[in-house]
Amino acid sequence: MSVEEVKRNAEEFRRVYAAVKAEIQKCIVCHEAVVDGVLFCLFVGGHALLEGVPGLGKTYLVRSLAQALSLKFSRIQFTPDLMPADIIGTNVVTEDERGRRYFEFKQGPVFANIILADEVNRATPKTQSALLEAMQEHTVTAGETTYTLEEPFLVMATQNPIEMEGTYPLPEAQLDRFLAKLNVEYSGREELITILERTTTGKLAEPEPVADGATIDRLKRFAHTVAAARHVEDYAVRLVLATHPGSEFATEMTNRYVRYGGSPRGAQALVLFAKVRALLDGRYNAAFSDVASAALPCLRHRLILNFEGEAEGLTTDSVIEDILEKLPAAVEQPA
Repeated sequence: MSVEEVKRNAEEFRRVYAAVKAEIQKCIVCHEAVVDGVLFCLFVGGHALLEGVPGLGKTYLVRSLAQALSLKFSRIQFTPDLMPADIIGTNVVTEDERGRRYFEFKQGPVFANIILADEVNRATPKTQSALLEAMQEHTVTAGETTYTLEEPFLVMATQNPIEMEGTYPLPEAQLDRFLAKLNVEYSGREELITILERTTTGKLAEPEPVADGATIDRLKRFAHTVAAARHVEDYAVRLVLATHPGSEFATEMTNRYVRYGGSPRGAQALVLFAKVRALLDGRYNAAFSDVASAALPCLRHRLILNFEGEAEGLTTDSVIEDILEKLPAAVEQPA
């Protein structure tokens, strides 16, 4: 790829990113970090888990994203009685014009580009696992047949962190398949006034489509080509290893309060987020600061605290922040 092609693609990336973000912000007030996190996942081809109490706009955010893109959108409301076939589809008996009967696969709502898995922790583990193959392989297997999902394919799941009755916590294997976990916080005083002005006057804004699937897919492939030097990749690796108790890079807090640390997917997420951050900053190479800025969304759901950590009321965010403070970015590279 020539220098001119890189510049042209980088400019298109920033232009499309800004256009999609502007359409979303017609509807979503504040939550800029969450909007950026969702868009980062979109532009590198990863899934996002949005966690926050009810009424903060998680579902509205995903719906606004779908409206800003010319993509097929599907919403799945997770409930305890939801079955795997309700997600992936099932074989049904069909009769042709001659009266002969045969099985035909009826696609479920997972056959879309953007999937909103609303309150994903309300479904049973058996149903939650129906998403695992789709999220990792972008395929669905029904019987002996495997179906390939159309690209881009993005799962945006929401969950409520405070209402635990009647919920089934996501297993670690499924949490690890989310590229990022984004915490949706309460809005401030001025933001709430803006929300009231937008939602109680009968003048609701509607996002306009500004990009299609082919554009997103092309820009995703371009984002993956952004350079990440060996020492920057090494910093991402050391951040992940620092979450492992007993590791040579582990901090005192990690060794004392963490039971399990991040997986290799965590390092992949850090580098991919860093590449998007670099592009938005006008660079074609990821830096230490880009990796550090991705640490919380990319690692917070991949750490498991031990009993002492939970008893102390710690969060995985506090462990990651401690690592960022104590782990040097630049070190001598191994031979």
